[in-house]
Formats: sequence, C-alpha cells, structure tokens
Amino acid sequence: MLSSLFEDVDAIIARDPAARHRLEVITCYPGLHAIWLHRLNHFLWNLGLKWPARFLASLARFLTNIEIHPGARIGRRVFLDHGLGIVIGETAEIGDDTTIYQGVTLGGTSLYKGVKRHPTLGKGVVVSAGAKVLGGFTVGDGARIGSNAVVLKEIPPGATAVGVPARILHPDLPKEASDASKASFSAYGITPNADDPVSLALKSLIDATIEQEHKIKALEEALAKLGGKASDSSGHEATQRELDAIKKLLKE
Repeated sequence: MLSSLFEDVDAIIARDPAARHRLEVITCYPGLHAIWLHRLNHFLWNLGLKWPARFLASLARFLTNIEIHPGARIGRRVFLDHGLGIVIGETAEIGDDTTIYQGVTLGGTSLYKGVKRHPTLGKGVVVSAGAKVLGGFTVGDGARIGSNAVVLKEIPPGATAVGVPARILHPDLPKEASDASKASFSAYGITPNADDPVSLALKSLIDATIEQEHKIKALEEALAKLGGKASDSSGHEATQRELDAIKKLLKE
C-alpha cells in the first residue's frame, strides 16, 4: 500500500519539472490529494456504501477543487496536473500513467442509468487543459488530446486530437516515431511535426490546381501546333499525331 502511494508521488516528480522532492509533492499537490481520497471513496463505493462514498467525494471536491465520482476507475501513476476544475464522471475509466490537466471534463452524453456513459482512457494518455471528452467511447493508449478540444468519438492509439469537434492528426506513426514518443513525456499533449488534416486537404487542392494548370498549358500548346499544321496540306500525318496528343491530355 505504501509503495503504491510513493509510486504516485514519484510519477509526479518524473512528469513535473517544478516538483523538487517527495515532501513538496505530498503536501502541495491537490491532484495527488484528489487521487488518494478517491481511492478511499472508490473502495467504499465497491463495498456498497454509496452515500458515505458520495459524501466524502463532495468533501474531497471542496478541499481540492477536483470532482471525481467515487464510481470512476483510476489506474496507477495517474497525474492530475494543477487539477483545478477537473470533472470525472461515474463510469469513466482512466488507464495507468495518464496525465490530465486543469479544466478537463470526462463527461457523459446519455441520461440512461446502468450504461457506460463516460469515456475510457487507455494507458499513457495526455488530456490537455480545458478539453472535453464526452461519451462512452475509448481513447487509445498513448493518445493525446489538445487544449480545449471537444472529443465526441473514439481516438485511435497514438493519435492526437485537436479542435471543436476534435479532428485526428496522424494516428499511424512509423515504428521509430512511435517508440520515440513513448520514450519521452508529451506535456500538454503537444506533438511535434503533426499536420492538421484541414491544412493537408488544402495543400492537396492547391497541388491539384497547379497540376491542372500545367495540363491546360500543354493542351493550349498542342492546339496552337494543330492550327499551324492544318494550314499545310502535306501535314495530315502530323495533324493526326497532335490530335492523339490532345486526346491523351484530356484522358489524364
């Protein structure tokens, strides 16, 4: 039990450069206090002591400004960085080594009781400040959610989600890049060299326009040559070649 508590502390020291030693983390980090209090509340909840668990969860919210329903499942070495305003719903599940920043909501979009209403976060997920993850879907291992993103559907492992509603950035990384991303912690869900899909779509449209301009120019040159050949009575063979060239350009 004691080793598990120190494991939470050491995880914070590893991910927060402002944390200098264990005593500072134990006494000054409300995110850690919220996790420890939740473990007690969740234990009571599983014993069937629903009201005491909810009452103690309310006290924990008053003390830490972090609201965690006692029914939520939280893994090992989870770090609630800063923590102010975090809300975690009843059926939420959070995997090991996940980091959640201030203002995050793991909420539900359904009013039905007894169903999975809140998201499941895989291992090593980073949810950045102000993000809203709403629904009973899964966020894959190692995924990152950008600041103020609104996530309404599943995120593949290793992907980055940004925007409102959230868009997926490059979920399929090369093995080397994937291994490198696992080796270092990505604070605030920032992913280097990630291209926005909207920007990629605009680039492809620009490239297509440039290619069409080249084809039109070639077509104009072919037509110009065809006009010159048509005035020459001996140029029937050359004219046929030009027509064939124009047909080829049109097919492309």
